[in-house]
Amino acid sequence: MQQFNIAEAKAHLSELVQKAMMGEEIVIARDNKPLAMLVPIRRTGKRRQPGSGKGQILFMAENFEAIPQGFEDYTG
Repeated sequence: MQQFNIAEAKAHLSELVQKAMMGEEIVIARDNKPLAMLVPIRRTGKRRQPGSGKGQILFMAENFEAIPQGFEDYTG
């Protein structure tokens, strides 16, 4: 685990992000007291599957241009 003060982190942010992406733990501190940790966002890796939502639509309007009941005052 590497610790950097805020000024160092500002000056070398892109380098610190690269290190975090490689798996290193980067701690940002003020007065040698840890404040934050820089970590990469982990992706789930799941790919979208076409058709996975089939059968989940419960209602579809017959006329999409019709104004929903109770919203007449909001149309111009």
